[in-house]
Amino acid sequence: MKKPTLSLNFCALVLALAAPVAWAKLPPPATPEAKAKAAEAAAKTAWSAKVDAYKLCQAQDRVAAKYRASAASAAKPAPAAVATPPCTDPGPFAFAPPPDAKPIEAAGAHSPATTAASPPSTVQPDATVNPAPKKAQ
Repeated sequence: MKKPTLSLNFCALVLALAAPVAWAKLPPPATPEAKAKAAEAAAKTAWSAKVDAYKLCQAQDRVAAKYRASAASAAKPAPAAVATPPCTDPGPFAFAPPPDAKPIEAAGAHSPATTAASPPSTVQPDATVNPAPKKAQ
């Protein structure tokens, strides 16, 4: 019996072409240096967002002050100012890497149970400990 070589060759071709795509989507192995660099990049992005919010707050304050000044000079009544929190400067960027977490084994999560001080059995018969008979199911 002759095997269908066309469909077999086609399947092999599809698998050969799909393999690089599958390998390309795998993330690179995470090394401690890469994790530290990613943590620093995330911290810098968060700090940058705080700086942008601070600059926006200052710009809004300047626009509001200019509006009130122009309204006062034109003798127009300006609406009451809305109470907002003051702009807070995030300061310069400073990254302190988080301390290395202990591995689970060092944290005591897999510690064995303590040594038993007495045997688990007793000298009392079962009828004394459990006076009611067990129900059959």
